[in-house]
Order: sequence, then C-alpha cells, then structure tokens
Amino acid sequence: MRTRLDWWQARADDVAVGLLTAMFLAFVLQITARYVINYPLSWSLELSLTTWLWTVFWGSALCLRHRDHITFDMLYNHVSPATRKVFGIVSSVVIVVAMLVSLPATWDWISFLTIKKSATLRIPLAYVFSIYLLFVAGTVGVYGLRMWRILRGQDESAQAGQGQV
Repeated sequence: MRTRLDWWQARADDVAVGLLTAMFLAFVLQITARYVINYPLSWSLELSLTTWLWTVFWGSALCLRHRDHITFDMLYNHVSPATRKVFGIVSSVVIVVAMLVSLPATWDWISFLTIKKSATLRIPLAYVFSIYLLFVAGTVGVYGLRMWRILRGQDESAQAGQGQV
C-alpha cells in the first residue's frame, strides 16, 4: 500500500513541477518580450498568476506533508505527550470543521464564477479558482487522517514533540 501512495505522491509532485515550469517560462517570456523586444505580452502575466495560484493550493493540499508546514510550537514543545495529543486532536478538529463549514459558501462562489472569465485568456474563473475545492478536500483528508492516527497512537509527532500542532 505504501508503494502505491508513494507513486501517487510522486505524480502530485510532478504536477507541481509542471505548474512551476509553466509559471517560470511565462515569466521569462514576459521579461524577454517586454525588455528585449519591447512588445509586452498581456497573457503571460495572467498565466503566471494562475499557475502560481494553482501551485500554492495544489502543493499545500497534495505535496506537503503535515510536518513540512510552518508551525508555532513554543507551548507545544513544553507540554507532556498527553497534552500534545490533546493539542493535535483539537487543532485537527478545528481545521477539519472550519474547512467543512466553508465548503458550501466556497461551492456557491465558484459556481457563481462560471459566468465570469479572466481578462486576457478568457478562461472561466470557476476553472481558475476550482483548485481551492481540491485544497479544502486535501486539507480535510490530511487533518482527518492526522486526528485518526493520534487517536490510534500512531502519530509520532504528538508523542515525540517534534513541533507539530
């Protein structure tokens, strides 16, 4: 099972690399067109911004592990393992509930955006911002799994105090 998860993780990383490559190429093309040829391209800025948005949410939802995120752990590192478990469970519940509560409003907003298009590329904005739904689903999955692992005693960070809240 771990091999299959590793394969999917690698494919998610490949998509992130593709997004970063597209963003970089659009950026370099814009700089070259503007300052070398003196003919700015309007679409390359929009492509850069869209791929940046997708890279951030894709990477946060599917590429970063929980321990890769920035944490504020001064208090967390100075409490007992039992208290760390409570902190981990409470923070996971809060994150999952907040994401699930925001889901209907998010869905409504993205559905509304089907009538609007981006300024230059004319891409429906629902496509541009739909990545946020994947981010919500990924976040709920990651923190739901973390909560499950803490409750089963399988989360090392809640026991070892590795700065994970």
